[in-house]
Amino acid sequence: MFSRLAASAFKRVPQMVRASNISAAAPRITNQTKCLLAAGAIAGTSIAHSASSPNYDAIRDQIENIIEDEDAYNPSVDAAPGPKAGGGDIGPMLIRLAWHCSGTWDKDAKNGGSDGGTMRFSPESEHGGNAGLGHARNLLEPVKAANPDISYADLYIFAGKVAIEAAGGPDIGFTAGRTDAPAASCAAADSRFSPDGRLPDGDKGPSHVRDIFYRMGFNDREIVALCGAHSMGRCHTDRSGFWGPWSYSPSTFSNEYFRLLLEESWTPKTTHNGKPWKGLSTGNPQYENSNGQLMMLISDLALIEDPIFKAWVVKYKDDEELFFNDFAAAYQKLNELGCKFNGSGAEKSLTGPAMLVGAASVVGVLTQLK
Repeated sequence: MFSRLAASAFKRVPQMVRASNISAAAPRITNQTKCLLAAGAIAGTSIAHSASSPNYDAIRDQIENIIEDEDAYNPSVDAAPGPKAGGGDIGPMLIRLAWHCSGTWDKDAKNGGSDGGTMRFSPESEHGGNAGLGHARNLLEPVKAANPDISYADLYIFAGKVAIEAAGGPDIGFTAGRTDAPAASCAAADSRFSPDGRLPDGDKGPSHVRDIFYRMGFNDREIVALCGAHSMGRCHTDRSGFWGPWSYSPSTFSNEYFRLLLEESWTPKTTHNGKPWKGLSTGNPQYENSNGQLMMLISDLALIEDPIFKAWVVKYKDDEELFFNDFAAAYQKLNELGCKFNGSGAEKSLTGPAMLVGAASVVGVLTQLK
């Protein structure tokens, strides 16, 4: 039992250190340092949770249990493999929840983003791009009930972080302190809310992709890195209107998406299960590989149609470490766009201090080891 806990705590040490936002001048994290920090995490003394702050280790465990639960309820008519009811794996859906909470930010209008947990309310909960995400929010309700000190806004973003890491992806920085909007509102009255139409459309090309991400303040390199999250998950005919997974391992985070983009032959999908593909008549054109098991959207193929995007696709296909590093930075940026942590009224500075439990204890241990 102790060995399993030690291994888990040892693995999470880099997350603890990054959460404290230790500067580049801090000492290198040696194995000796990791062992001391892991011991503190196990004992619950050196790295402690205050009585008034959420227990993020417990929350992580609860989210991971949901991801691994074969009985987790995620319904879809597509009968996808994974937990019961046909909606496929839970982890990718939690990533989509976090992404769609964050991806509404407009840097010019100064509204939207993940602060407020605004997707709990109509009409945002009913926006077309959020179809099916009520299932993800419902699955997280027991976690919120067990941990009332965490806001919904923080919980949704933390769940995406946990899902990426549990799937083998990079460690994602996380800053706590988002607040929850008390009721439905609009952007004019509460800048945490946003109008419909800010999420990407899968049936549009490079100019649309840039419009969506430039509006949030991303550059071309960050755009391609973020799109790499399509190594996970799948589309559903009763949600987006599209069908199928992007990769053969939709529950694993990797750079496989980029390899498949470049090495597979993608042709327009015309049939599905031996019948004409209804997406052709419903405005949901998509592409499939040679065996019809994988799919790409027009917005995916935009990354190899545009030469600037394609250059980054090639780099990430050849260098998974580069992709992981770039994705982690861009994804944390996405999650924190426009956030006013703890209701401070000031937008989050990407170089400002993070607010994760245990940070002070981590710094203290590192200081002793200088």
